[in-house]
Amino acid sequence: MPSKPSARIAALTVAAACSMASPVVLTSPAHADAVAVHDIQGSTRTSPLVGRQVTDVAGVVTGVRTYGSSRGFWIQGPSADADPATSEGVFVFTGSTPTVAVGDSVTVSGTVTEFVPGGASSGNQSVTQISRPAVTVVSSGNALPRAAVIDSRSVPAAYAPGGDPAAGGSVDGLTLRPKKYALDLYESLEGMNVAIGSSRVVTATDAFSELWVTVKPHENANRRGGTVYGAYTEQNTGRLQIQSLVPAATQPFPAADVGDTLKGTTEGPLDYSQFGGYTLTARTLGTVVSGGLERETTRGQSRGELAVATYNVENLDPADGTFADHAAAIVDHLRSPDIVSLEEIQDDNGPVDDGTVAADLTLRKLADAITAAGGPAYEWRSIDPVDLADGGEPGGNIRQAFLYNPARVSFVDRAGGDATTAVGVTKVRGKAHLTLSPGRVDPANAAWTNSRKPLAGEFVFRGETVFVIANHFASKGGDQALHSQFQPPARSSETQRHLQATAVNTFVKEILAKQRNADVVTLGDINDFEFSRTTKLLEAGGVLWSAVKSLPESERYTYDYQGNSQVLDQILVSPSIRGGRGLAYDSVHINAEFADQISDHDPQVLRFRP
Repeated sequence: MPSKPSARIAALTVAAACSMASPVVLTSPAHADAVAVHDIQGSTRTSPLVGRQVTDVAGVVTGVRTYGSSRGFWIQGPSADADPATSEGVFVFTGSTPTVAVGDSVTVSGTVTEFVPGGASSGNQSVTQISRPAVTVVSSGNALPRAAVIDSRSVPAAYAPGGDPAAGGSVDGLTLRPKKYALDLYESLEGMNVAIGSSRVVTATDAFSELWVTVKPHENANRRGGTVYGAYTEQNTGRLQIQSLVPAATQPFPAADVGDTLKGTTEGPLDYSQFGGYTLTARTLGTVVSGGLERETTRGQSRGELAVATYNVENLDPADGTFADHAAAIVDHLRSPDIVSLEEIQDDNGPVDDGTVAADLTLRKLADAITAAGGPAYEWRSIDPVDLADGGEPGGNIRQAFLYNPARVSFVDRAGGDATTAVGVTKVRGKAHLTLSPGRVDPANAAWTNSRKPLAGEFVFRGETVFVIANHFASKGGDQALHSQFQPPARSSETQRHLQATAVNTFVKEILAKQRNADVVTLGDINDFEFSRTTKLLEAGGVLWSAVKSLPESERYTYDYQGNSQVLDQILVSPSIRGGRGLAYDSVHINAEFADQISDHDPQVLRFRP
């Protein structure tokens, strides 16, 4: 999962501290030795010379980083060896603005180190570098080494080797096989001058001046230009992050949407980033050509159809300037669903940490914006959390909330629901009823520690009762990345989501035990894939089914992360809805694929006839 901006800034601060500390692991007494760049890089991910002093390492400067926490420059050796596993490039960490220029022929003396972006606990791979350097410029204006081309022919179909069990699953000590594994190929080019040709954008430009392309245009492609992540074994090997060596203040980074083309040649050193792994740090950046991607609009529901939607509005609070945009999204693109489950509604003063938990102002402002946009006069229901108990941005007290159109659907209010009281299920005249509406599902369960508790509500549409459970499961924060040094990467955050899925599944079973044919919709930001064990646990016993699976595999996505279009948001339905009349599911792509997004999630809409 992607980091929120605040989390990412904090991580960059840590990275800066780590980088300035010049992390060095000494494995042998330091001594002077004249070596080539490929001797430093070696044929594994970590240098065989780590901790050693090296003298007069020769190379041509291929890129200079003058900003950020890791300032320095890349050099590439003048003569390559015969081993394709050994890179001919290396980063020289100066810690301050370098005084060399691209094209300088230099000699560098210093200490060989391995720096792990994000710190050792991140699971990221390390970057081999020369630290505390003494640099001599021999000449200037030299031709650069010919760029190694990364394209569909050079990148293998397999993503990563399995890690060494004796090393805790790490791939660090394994000899690189660049013709067999994509991650090995990229590592064998670490620090080298590389180039790509015209390539399709598969993740839009973000706030940190980054975008992602694919050099494999047919790899799990969808009709809108992205690459779909449809299984843990489909990591999409052609994905590559693109940054620029030119500071954004000097030359603005281009805004690109999914499906655009980064046209022409993009060339520069291949780096490894804390946020994204292998990254082409462009000295020469291609030109963005628009693919004409447009925001989708779903069809409106018919008179007899109930439309239920889920929408993560990304930390919405009264100070935000996005209310009109969110209103337009709901009215114009979602076509005013009858019920909308909202995730990440913050309290009335947002991240200010003063004990405020009510969100009436936030919800009123959104409802008014929807009315002003020509939508219905939505009413809402939610339950205020215990202060600072539900995770999310500190002080924000995010929660789920229901918007509903009272002209089309009614809400059954049963008093008593609060942050800590569990909703139950009773049977009245042969029908299931909630004891509280709205009510929270099993809020004392340890599964919800520092996480959002599900919100259950009872609705009536055309005389038929529909139970809706709004969810926002624990995030993927703390999981190892696909490009981790540990393969397969650990997904530690799943443990809590598995418990959460089990708790929700148990509650749905309670409803169906009271009324076998009850209409139940469980929806929200599940923070996990449709093929994940989290989803399987939600579906256990056949009580729920994820409706995103009604779409072709190439169209299953609600989120775009590091070049992978993937499912995080889901709508699951009980058997009576799945087997009923006219079920229609739509993931409405209005945010995730665009540089100018108001949320990082796309909303989904389910239409059915109760």
